[in-house]
Amino acid sequence: VGQMIMVGFSGQYPDFDSAIVQELAAGLVGNVVLFGRNIGTPEQVQTMTTTLRGVSPHPVLIGIDQEGGWVSRLPGSFGISSNYSAQYLGEQNDLGLTATQGNSTAAELAKLGINLNLAPVVDVNTNPRNPVIGRYERSFSADPAVVAAHAQAVIDAHRAHNVLCTLKHFPGHGSSQGDTHAGFVDVTEHWSVLELAPYATLIGAQACDVIMTAHIFNATLDPDYPSTLSHNVITGLLREQLGFNGVVISDDMQMGAIAKQYDLETAIGLAINAGVDMIAFSNNIPFSRGAGGEKLHGIIMKLVESGVIPHSRIEESYRRIMALKQRL
Repeated sequence: VGQMIMVGFSGQYPDFDSAIVQELAAGLVGNVVLFGRNIGTPEQVQTMTTTLRGVSPHPVLIGIDQEGGWVSRLPGSFGISSNYSAQYLGEQNDLGLTATQGNSTAAELAKLGINLNLAPVVDVNTNPRNPVIGRYERSFSADPAVVAAHAQAVIDAHRAHNVLCTLKHFPGHGSSQGDTHAGFVDVTEHWSVLELAPYATLIGAQACDVIMTAHIFNATLDPDYPSTLSHNVITGLLREQLGFNGVVISDDMQMGAIAKQYDLETAIGLAINAGVDMIAFSNNIPFSRGAGGEKLHGIIMKLVESGVIPHSRIEESYRRIMALKQRL
């Protein structure tokens, strides 16, 4: 169960008194995500990732959002050659430039001990005024073929350095007019099947390590639940129709689109039953409302023991996650 949990934590120097170190050591948590608050110097990050990996009985996925452009957690003082946004790279449409930046990014992540980039964004830029994708230049293009080609260049560069990539945000956040960090976002009127094209291309090319879900609501795909909590979207569309059998990770479960609509236990139960393999909690919110690994582990165990989540779902996710980690 611990393998299915990814958490953020505070501080730059976790030690044996830190909750995160104790939870990793006890197998209550199998994965972490780093934010700006965890990043000081390259040496500090190397020390931190070595500590986190060293205490865990299993390989630890250490994730970071290093998309380039606005969404970059590593400061300019780190050794990445350029920090262009996806939109800039797509506009240049020079796959060599995209590959060069991807290569430099992946080399730096590998050196720092970070083995999972929560990138590239493969959302199609169908609404340039989108407050969370278009506005921050996070999409390569409004053309799905351009998106897929540049994403492939990023993925190949990361694979050369043994860093995993995460395609996001399934089934497409590019058309939204709202921000799922803040609350409920309905894309039913705006979403287009074109937004699935980069996923279809990259799944077909065996290029997908991990896919991250979007918390958007789309009544066409599921009249009841946002995508992260939707069996129709995760199992029906992504697994069965598009044929993806790798690891599915949720976007941050503390974002308003989920947290304001569902209590923690309900959201976790729905996400796992929908087919999500790994649930992510950034813990960027005040700690009193944070979700430590121990608490999350306890909730999942309770849901399994009470029969809400079948054992088979846990085993299936465990197998997928361990197969992914075997590649590191």
